[in-house]
Amino acid sequence: MKKLLLTTVALALLGGAASAERYVMITHTQGTDPFWPVVEKGGRDAAEDIGVEFEYNFAPSGDMSDMARLIESAAATQPDGLIVSLPDADALGGAIRAAAESGIPVITINSGLESSKSVGALMHIGQPEKLAGFAAGERAMAEGGTKALCLNQEAYNTALVDRCQGYFDATGQELNMIDVSNDVSQIKTRTAAALQADPEIDSLLAVGPHVCEAAAAAVKEVGAQIHLACFDMTPGVINLIKDGDVAYTIDQQQYLQGYMPVAVLHLYNTNAGMMPGSNIPSGPGFVDASNAAAVEVQAGVTR
Repeated sequence: MKKLLLTTVALALLGGAASAERYVMITHTQGTDPFWPVVEKGGRDAAEDIGVEFEYNFAPSGDMSDMARLIESAAATQPDGLIVSLPDADALGGAIRAAAESGIPVITINSGLESSKSVGALMHIGQPEKLAGFAAGERAMAEGGTKALCLNQEAYNTALVDRCQGYFDATGQELNMIDVSNDVSQIKTRTAAALQADPEIDSLLAVGPHVCEAAAAAVKEVGAQIHLACFDMTPGVINLIKDGDVAYTIDQQQYLQGYMPVAVLHLYNTNAGMMPGSNIPSGPGFVDASNAAAVEVQAGVTR
């Protein structure tokens, strides 16, 4: 009888392990942006806290068709939920919509707020990008900026374009944006060239943390007096703020963008479709000289 009981318990445990929830996250990073490991950490921490399986993937090519194929491949394995960034709804919408129509609950994160519902996602977790850009632009003008340039490392990414557009909406200027690529050396070279070509530029918006660090190096190389504002946090960005080389960065708390969708999907699957009543905005918030030291320990880890 004791042997039969132990066998029954073992089978029950095996059955429980086999039926564990499994969530797949796919984002548009090429593996060069320090932003995304923090998102991945959030997802993995949530999975460990809740007791579910978690997989993370991205297309190193940065090509949207490759990302769409990753979404299709993940959907074919029938996970309990998909978590997907949405930088290009035209390129990714078909794959996401097909997954949702097959019965897989989908949450979009980071980029694609405006398109999230239309591609079949349950909700979106991230910051309103144009609003974040507008806040950055308002402050740049209040701090003396007159002519601006936006540095965009992913020209295809609608979220980054929205940041730039919001910034220029606040300044009352026409959008002035260049593609600096995701390569740090090219970012520095292209930024320096733009500043040398137009000495009237006195304000820069860098819409990624590695862009921010490279842009700061370009400003020093050119020897210009520039108001530099950035998005997201790394130890390097925090040091630039503390040194007075960056005025502020916009914090969107990307750890939440990784953690919250796993928690929400778990509740959705185990509590009869329980969902928050609306999208979850993870930002924006300002980090500047007044609070950089307080959040420094979180830079690159949970923010």
